[in-house]
Amino acid sequence: MKHALQALWAIVLRELLKFGRQYGRLLSAIVRPLLWLAVFAAGFRNVFGVAIVEPYDTYIPYDVYIAPGLIGMVLLFNGMQSSLAMVYDREMGLMRLLLTAPLPRPWILFAKLCATAVLSLAQAAVFVIVAALLGTALPVFGPQTPMVLLAAVSAALMLGALGLLLSVHVKQLENFAGTMNFVIFPMYFMSSALYPLWKLEESGAEWVYRIAQFNPFTHAVEWIRFAMYGKDPGLSPWIVLGTLALCFAVASWGYDPQRGFGALTKRGGPA
Repeated sequence: MKHALQALWAIVLRELLKFGRQYGRLLSAIVRPLLWLAVFAAGFRNVFGVAIVEPYDTYIPYDVYIAPGLIGMVLLFNGMQSSLAMVYDREMGLMRLLLTAPLPRPWILFAKLCATAVLSLAQAAVFVIVAALLGTALPVFGPQTPMVLLAAVSAALMLGALGLLLSVHVKQLENFAGTMNFVIFPMYFMSSALYPLWKLEESGAEWVYRIAQFNPFTHAVEWIRFAMYGKDPGLSPWIVLGTLALCFAVASWGYDPQRGFGALTKRGGPA
C-alpha cells in the first residue's frame, strides 16, 4: 500500500509540475468559459430569464444559470486535454515505461485519472473566483459545500475517465482534433449547460431534448447545480458514478497487454 500511494503521489505531482510550467494552458482554460460568461451571458441577461424551477427558489439571471455549466466546461475540456496528453506520452514512449511499473495496471491508470481530476478542480476553482470578481457569485460556500465538492470531484473523475477511454482508441495525435469535435461539442451543446431541458422540449426540439436526457454531461452539470442550492439531484449522481465506473473499466481493459495498448505495441503500432 505504501508503494502504491507513493506511485499515486508521484504521478499527481508530475502532472502538477508539468501544468505549472504551462501558463498558457491555465489561461486558455479560464478565458474560454469567461468569454461565455462575460459576453454571451451579458447579451442574454435581460432577454433570457430562467423561470422558478428546481433548484431555484426565485427568478435568476442567465449568467447565474449557465455558471455551473461553465464549470462543467472547464472540467470537460481538461478531461479531454488529458486524453491528448496520454496520446502524446504513448507516442513518445513514456506510457510504456509508466505501465511497466510493478503495480497493477488499473492502479497506474487510476493515478493518472486522479491527476487529471486535481488539475480540473484547480482550474474550476480559479474560474469560480474570477466569475465572482465579475459579479457572478455562486453559492459554493456554506452547509452545501461538501455536496458541491462531491459533485465536482465526481464530475471531474467521470470526464477524466472518458478522456482515458478515448486515449485507448485515438492512435495518433493527428486524429485527436477530429475525434474531439465529435465528443466535446455534442456533449456540451446537447446538455443543460446553456439552457434548461424544459425549454428544449417546449421549443419542439424533441430529439435534442432526448439526447440531452441521456447525456452524462447533463447529469454532471445538474448534480453541481442542485448541490449548490442544497437540493436533491435525483438520479444524476448515480448516472455520473455509473458512467465513471464504466469508462474506467473499459479503459483499463483497453490498456491490457493482450488488447488495446499492449496489442498495438506488439503489432508495431505507436508505443
